[in-house]
Order: sequence, then structure tokens, then C-alpha cells
Amino acid sequence: MKKQFLYFAVALLIIPGFSLSAQGDRDLNNYRFPDKRGVSEFEAPKDTADDFDGLKVRIGGASTLQFQALDHENSGNVELIEIGNNFNLATANLDLDVELYDGVRMHLRTYLSSRHHTETYVKGGYFQIDKLDFVREGFLENLMQYVTIRVGHMENNYGDAHFRRSDNAQAFFNPFVGNLIMDGFTTEVGGEVYYRKNGFIGMVGLTNGKLNQSVTSPGETKPSFLAKLGYDDYLNDDFRLRLTGSVYTTGKSAGTYLYSGDRAGSRYYFVMEAPDASASGNFRSGRWNPGFRNELTALMFNPFFKYKGFEFFGVIEQAKGKAEDEESDRKFNQYSAELLYRFGNNENFYIGTRYNTVSGETDSGEDIDINRLQLGGGWFMTKNILAKVEYVSQTYDGFATDNILNDGKFSGLMLEAVISF
Repeated sequence: MKKQFLYFAVALLIIPGFSLSAQGDRDLNNYRFPDKRGVSEFEAPKDTADDFDGLKVRIGGASTLQFQALDHENSGNVELIEIGNNFNLATANLDLDVELYDGVRMHLRTYLSSRHHTETYVKGGYFQIDKLDFVREGFLENLMQYVTIRVGHMENNYGDAHFRRSDNAQAFFNPFVGNLIMDGFTTEVGGEVYYRKNGFIGMVGLTNGKLNQSVTSPGETKPSFLAKLGYDDYLNDDFRLRLTGSVYTTGKSAGTYLYSGDRAGSRYYFVMEAPDASASGNFRSGRWNPGFRNELTALMFNPFFKYKGFEFFGVIEQAKGKAEDEESDRKFNQYSAELLYRFGNNENFYIGTRYNTVSGETDSGEDIDINRLQLGGGWFMTKNILAKVEYVSQTYDGFATDNILNDGKFSGLMLEAVISF
């Protein structure tokens, strides 16, 4: 906690040093806003506006708190930790977004507090290029009006679900409280190149395949490849359609992190955990990691449409791979469907439901199924303040009798308050 107070104190000392123009006009080019304006958006828009008037620093962040009222149970063969109703750890993010030059932007996100690491640490960041005027004014402008380049130690753009997930304290874009059961998210050093024109989007990327960066153990990990192809546009004033397909693949890795790369942690504290569990040590409660540690190929298809106040988002995903000691591939499938209705002035209210299911073969040979139902709603009190309520029920089938998840179930109510700016 002392480190957190130190970071806050440093921030308070730094902020007055910025000119009023730096924080008075907080809108940046080629930028997904962290408030209500960024809801139901995906990649940062490609903005061809030419209004750069010097270095601009945008300081932002998020703070989130949940009240948890969940119960859990299993077959009784393995003891569960006793849980009750109370508040979870308050989480916080600090964001720095900087327009460095015309068409050149930097993003950096720091977790001030999170479930896994209660101390402050950097999530990651990237360098984004939408123009090459720093080379020469007008350089390749006919090409760059459609192209975006991102380089950094950053959140990789696999699938569309990661755009609608809670990223530690940044929970504005997630209409529910929890993320998907198989939460496809990782941060790796790499680069991505985008081409967007007339609603069509294409992306190719390459990473070093490592979550934790190190020059030791050379040759144990090969680069990972990712790509996305899709369409996103308004068919008329009321109807928006987006359909994308994505792939992430690595041929060799000391540890693949696509389904375990989130170090912030799950929203469902201590569910289906043993009596000796800790909030940081068991930070993935309620999620499922298929355990592919050597080779992995994951495919995700995401349909999305919004017609007036009705909104649908789907996930069709298959991941296959193996651990180092396995001779053949295992496979897991994940499906998710969420339907929302947004209403009121400026769609400040919404209600909705999400059904999420995961099935596949574990490394011990069990054919398992995990199913989750979420019912919820939200109120945007302002463009920067969101209150959510969610009922969640999750069941586990197919696990061995000596597994803590055997005939497991958790259910109950979650309340969440989010501030993002």
C-alpha cells in the first residue's frame, strides 16, 4: 500500500505541471475513449483529421469496486473454502496517452492495484503510427490513410472478446461483471499492422511468444503469429454489423499464456477454491485454463450487430495444443452469446444476458463441461460513472471425484461500481 500512495503522490505533483491546454482538451486522434463513448467499440478508429498542434498528454485512469454475494458447493469429496458476502479489493489503473507527433501516439497502462499483484506494476503499452510525416511530410500518405502500425509490449489483438472484457479497473466496456470462462488475453512484445478501407479490416502481427520477458533459455520459445480479417460498418443509420475471424498460433513455447496471461485476476473471489487459497495466489477463480504449454493454435469468430437499442455479441472459439509431455493435441471449444437492450436518454441504461460454455479434454483425460449464465444490467450515471448488477450461475461437469470441481457450482449476486476517465 505504501507504494500505491507514493505513486498517487507523484501523480498529484506531476499533474499541475501540465498546461491547461494539455488536459483541457482531452480528446486525442485515433483513440478509443475510456468512457461511455468507447462502449461497443473495438479497434481505435482510423481518424484522418489533421489537427495536431503539438505534444498533448492525456492522463486518465479507472477505479472499480465490487460487492460479492456468492455461494459455492461441490460433491463434498474435497473441502471448499468458506466464503461470505462482502466487498472485494478495490482496483485502480493509471493511463498515460500521448500524442507525440502528427499521427503518432503512445499508450501506457499501469495497474495501481489488482487482485494478483497488490503493488503497482506496468501492464504494458504501445507505440501507434497512423502517419509517416515524421519521415517526410506526406510520405506514403495514400497508403497510410488506410494503414495503422502498432509496436510494443502490449495486449495482443486476438479475437474481439478482449475489447469487451474488464481490464483490471477498466470495466466500462464489459456489460457484465465477469470475463469469459476461457479468457483469451495476453501481453507480449510484438507488432501489428492494420489495413482498413470501406468497412473491411485486416491485421497481421508477430510476437516473441513470451509473457515474461527474458534473454535466458534461448531456443525454448518460437515467435507467435496472429491475424484478423473482418468487416465493420453501418448498413444504415440504425444497423451496425461487424464480423471477424482471428487466429493465434505458436509452434513452440516454454509456456503459452493466451488463457492465463491476465495478471489482474478474476472478479469472482475464492469460488471453487480450497481452504488454503489466497486472493493473489488463486487469482483465476471461476476461469478455466486448458493448460496448453508447448504448442497452441486458437481460432475465434465474433459476430456483432447493433440495431437501435438491441445489441448482440457472440464468440465461437476453438483452441488446440498440448503440454510438453503430451504426444497428441487436445482440444477445447468455447461458445458465448450475449444479448443487450440499451435504452433511456443516450442509452444510459441497459439490461442483458450472456451464456458461456466451455468443453474439452483435460490433461488428465477428463471430458469436462463448464457452463455459465449471467443476467445483468447497468446505469451510466454520467459518461464516466457506471453501476452494474449481475446474477451469475456456473456449473462444472465431468471432473474426477477427487477434483475440487467435481459436481461444482457457484451462484449469486455481484454489484460493481466503475469510474473511468
